[in-house]
Amino acid sequence: MQTLPIAAKRSPNDSNSSETLFDYSAKQQEIKVIELKMGEPDFWNDNESAQKTVMDLKGLKAIVGPMNELTGSAEDMSAMLEMAEEDDSIAAEVAAEIQRLEKIIDDLELKALLNGPNDSAGAILSINARDGGTDANDWADMLLRMYSAWAVGEDYKIELLDRQDNDEAGINHASIAIRGPMAYGYLKGEEGMHRLVRISPFNSEGKRQTSFAAVSVAPEIDDSIVVNIEDKDVRIDTYRASGAGGQHVNKTDSAVRLTHVPTNTVVQCQNERSQHQNKETAFKMLRAKIARIEEDRREAEEARKYETQARTGFGSQIRNYFLHPDQRVKDARTGHYVGSFNSVMDGSELQGFLDAFLMLKAGKIEASS
Repeated sequence: MQTLPIAAKRSPNDSNSSETLFDYSAKQQEIKVIELKMGEPDFWNDNESAQKTVMDLKGLKAIVGPMNELTGSAEDMSAMLEMAEEDDSIAAEVAAEIQRLEKIIDDLELKALLNGPNDSAGAILSINARDGGTDANDWADMLLRMYSAWAVGEDYKIELLDRQDNDEAGINHASIAIRGPMAYGYLKGEEGMHRLVRISPFNSEGKRQTSFAAVSVAPEIDDSIVVNIEDKDVRIDTYRASGAGGQHVNKTDSAVRLTHVPTNTVVQCQNERSQHQNKETAFKMLRAKIARIEEDRREAEEARKYETQARTGFGSQIRNYFLHPDQRVKDARTGHYVGSFNSVMDGSELQGFLDAFLMLKAGKIEASS
């Protein structure tokens, strides 16, 4: 009898440890409670609350669904192995099934790293063009498309909160909300400076250009989370909106800029048609930024205890993107590398960078030297 050429790293029964890790029974009960609530006739009366509940349900199912699949597949695996011992042609099928189950377990282990206080929240992601002139404006717009494409691929919802187009090309600034299970947990490691090296399409001499864009990420928190912001600490400025939006937007001071003086945190919104709506959205963005600042402070304190503080933030360059002399993308913190520029920019291979940062923060991989 031929020995099967299968070397599984783990048994599918490892799902038992996952059940303990994720409190499987409690999450199943939460799903039942939410589904009953969603069946009530007045559920959609408060649309904002209802949308949050729907997102909570999606987050729970993103964990419970794979765990259910693991449990069911584990019960079938013994029978498949017995059949493979009698029929060598089934061996390849068993090996493929084991690889599929290992991928599910790997994904669950990564989700287990998303245990921060705001990791389950949606994300408010802002992109600002920095050094590099028009190339930097174009680069900022490219990053906006990259994150939007990734979000669409993950079946997340996207809302444009603010956008300021550059007169020549690209954008000066943009902010979007990305809503879906663990959106902030996955994206928070993207905060920092992103560097692009390419032959400039805006340079008639065809010279190589280095451009920079700054990305900031904050959790989209709801009103149940207390963020202490004193009215006296916030300066409110209104100004005339620019860009698309119609004559009404451009002729009134509908755009709003908020400055939190103690932290020098600035947010702005001009995407809505009324000043009231822009002000409301801007305050949501400000609460998110202050929550991120507090989270970073707590993490820095913990990191100092163990001397493991990661190189993040606007003061450091977190990732390099190259279109010249060759096409590649490499993370400066984790060393994660992709040899295809376009596959990262279309969002299809961005997840690898997000996962690598999670593993770095958890101490599962070493920082890139």
